[in-house]
Amino acid sequence: MIIQFITDYLKHRLTAKTRHGTHSPFVYKLADEVIYDFTDKSEYKNIEAQRKKLFNDDSIITVTDLGAGSLLNKNRTKKVSEIAKNALKSPRLAKLIYRLAENTKPETAIELGTCLGITTAYLSKSNPEAEIITIEGCPETAEVARKNFGDLELDNIELHVGNFDLILPDIIAKQPTLDFVYIDGNHRKEATLNYFKWCLPKVTENSLLIFDDIYWSKGMKEAWAEIKNHPEVTVTVDLFWIGLVYFKKGQAKEHFKLKFNQ
Repeated sequence: MIIQFITDYLKHRLTAKTRHGTHSPFVYKLADEVIYDFTDKSEYKNIEAQRKKLFNDDSIITVTDLGAGSLLNKNRTKKVSEIAKNALKSPRLAKLIYRLAENTKPETAIELGTCLGITTAYLSKSNPEAEIITIEGCPETAEVARKNFGDLELDNIELHVGNFDLILPDIIAKQPTLDFVYIDGNHRKEATLNYFKWCLPKVTENSLLIFDDIYWSKGMKEAWAEIKNHPEVTVTVDLFWIGLVYFKKGQAKEHFKLKFNQ
C-alpha cells in the first residue's frame, strides 16, 4: 500500500500544475490568494504552540478506531505524542484548511474526524463568529481535543463523539445549507461516497466540500473519481493530500491538479 501511495505521489508531481498553468480565473484566484498564501498569520502561533505540547505529551489513551485505521500504527493504546506525530495534519496543510475556511466564510463548518483538535482549532480561528461542528469516533481522543479547545479558549466548537454514520445525517438535517464540510475520517470508499451523497441536497454554489486522503487506497481513489464525475460537481482541485469540490453554477466542468508540498 505504501509503495502504491509513493507511486501515486510521484505521478501527481509530474502531472500537477502551479497557479500559472491554470486557465480558470476562479481556480487561479483560489491558488494565488489562498492555496499559495504562505505568509505567517497571528492566528497560527498559539495553535502551533499547542501542537508542540502534544508532541511532548506521553500520556497513554485507548484508541477506538471506527474507520480504516492507521497506516503507521494499529495498536489500540497509544501515546498522545505518537498520535500527534502520526495522525495530525501537517502545519502547512492545517494552515491551508484555515485559509480555505477563511475564504469561504461559512456560517457553519462541519468536520468529520476531530483527532486531537488541531485542525478544528484552525477552523475555529478562521471565523470566530462561525459555528464549528466536529465529530470524533474515539471518546478518549475527543477528550484530548476538548482539553485543547479549552487551553486555546475556543468557544465556537460543538464536539460530537460517536459513529459518523449515525451522527452526521442528523447534523446535516438541521442545517439549512452546507457551507463548508471537511471529511477526514473512515477512509473507506462506500463511507466516503455516503458522506458525499448525504451532503448533496444541502450544497449551494458557494459550498466547499473537502475530502482528505484521496490517494489513501484504491477505494479512496475510486471514491474521488466518482465524486469528480458527479453531475452536480463543477470544479475540483486535486492537491494530492486533499481534494476540493465546488458546485459553481454556470461554470464549465473542470478538474485541476495543483502542486502542494505538505
